[in-house]
Amino acid sequence: MPPPAADTMSGHSYLILGATGGIGSALARRLRARGALLLLAARRAEPLDALGAELACPVAPLDATDPEAVLAAARRAQETFGRLDGVVCAVGSLLLKPAHRTSLAEFRATLDQNLVTAFGAVAAAGHVITGPGSVVLFSSVAARMGLANHEAIAAAKAGVEGLVRSAAATYGSRGLRINAVAPGLTATPLTVGLTGNPLVAKASAAMHPLGRLGEAEEPARAAEFLLDPASGWITGQTLGVDGGLSVARGRG
Repeated sequence: MPPPAADTMSGHSYLILGATGGIGSALARRLRARGALLLLAARRAEPLDALGAELACPVAPLDATDPEAVLAAARRAQETFGRLDGVVCAVGSLLLKPAHRTSLAEFRATLDQNLVTAFGAVAAAGHVITGPGSVVLFSSVAARMGLANHEAIAAAKAGVEGLVRSAAATYGSRGLRINAVAPGLTATPLTVGLTGNPLVAKASAAMHPLGRLGEAEEPARAAEFLLDPASGWITGQTLGVDGGLSVARGRG
């Protein structure tokens, strides 16, 4: 029998922004299991150090709303590993308020956490990755369908999807692919205020055709797929991982 083929991600290096979040940490564990080299970045040093120790990866405490800090981390990853094959921006926030009750400071903070971080990830990849590579951002089902009280986050995530399409056109000639994952309501520490409420969780699950909420591993697997060099003919896409909510309604 021929020897097994080498894993397409083994030895490839990635910068993960928001690495300590529910989806970011699930993705980091999946990539490390496949032999990828990771620089883990997040704002809070203590959980970041713990994840770095668990996965035997270097870490970079930073504020991902600062594009210069993101660029410095991308350059550090390239210097550490001798190459940089991709950047993931799994940074985000969740603000559920109608527009008239959302302050300008809250709106700007939502844009910073969800759109500015994504823009910085693309810009850093554009500076550092001169050949083929992959950038994966995170959108939301709220950018694709009208959900009450989601105005700020919907605006920010719709910006992410526009960024994906434009950047795919800009960087495609060098083989740098830009894609996004758009989850529905997923059980993570960020959403525990919703998913931890049995009544809210039940009502939300009933909206989804598949009748349940998402788990962090599910959008993480989608991001892994988009990062994989084996997915080398996919760019400019936003992959919905939302239990069907963006295209159909549940029977509940």
